[in-house]
Amino acid sequence: MPTIYIDCEGVKCADDVWQRYIDAANPEGATVFGRNLDAFWDAIEHGGPGWPGPAKLVFKHSTELAALQVRRGFSLLDGLRQIADEASQTPIELA
Repeated sequence: MPTIYIDCEGVKCADDVWQRYIDAANPEGATVFGRNLDAFWDAIEHGGPGWPGPAKLVFKHSTELAALQVRRGFSLLDGLRQIADEASQTPIELA
């Protein structure tokens, strides 16, 4: 199983993260990938748009995502941690 590295160093907004994911993973359905946590879950767990194929995902410099709020009191890092804990189809590491 290949490992795909998504470097989160210096990201300024959530869209930066999703673009880096798309650039690194070159996923199926990238043009219709929703670029949010729900769409990411659907992709990695159910093979929806944005599915990276059989691979392990490693988000490097993931602590920088703590500053990106996706809803009040909940950061992008919080969301990715939850997804990483619950995912059964695609291994995810936050480094």
